[in-house]
Amino acid sequence: MRTILLAMLLITGLFAQETDAVQITGDVKQPLTLSAADLAKYPRATVRTTSNGMETVYEGVWLHEVLKKAGVPQGGELRGKALSSYVLAMAQDGYQVLFSLGELDPAFIDNQILLADTANGKPMFGAQGRFRLVVPKDKPGARSVRMLTKIEVVQLRKAQ
Repeated sequence: MRTILLAMLLITGLFAQETDAVQITGDVKQPLTLSAADLAKYPRATVRTTSNGMETVYEGVWLHEVLKKAGVPQGGELRGKALSSYVLAMAQDGYQVLFSLGELDPAFIDNQILLADTANGKPMFGAQGRFRLVVPKDKPGARSVRMLTKIEVVQLRKAQ
């Protein structure tokens, strides 16, 4: 009984520590720490997804808009060395996924990714975390990162 109570307290504590901001770091001109209030100042977008027969409407900001604000190359600047950059999305629970910088730029490929802060009109919380990346054109949902805390831009270095 004592072990079960301790486990419940630990799980509750993990969810209570949910992050109320997402960081944009790494090889960027302007590192950012964005709260839901900060994201509300950006142009808003919505995405509908269906998982296990349940539809969810996510609202947030296109990830490329946030990356643009951080000074990440896009459009005509996305060539040469910049194309060897990638973005690592990290969740509070240690889950990580990778995107090439090219697949995040709508001028480069027809695929937009949403940095969501609401689901079905309500702020996300608990097991979902405060923020989520939603990748609507991925067939499996494995790169839709819940409990998102950090987006790191990495420029590959030439091997010595």
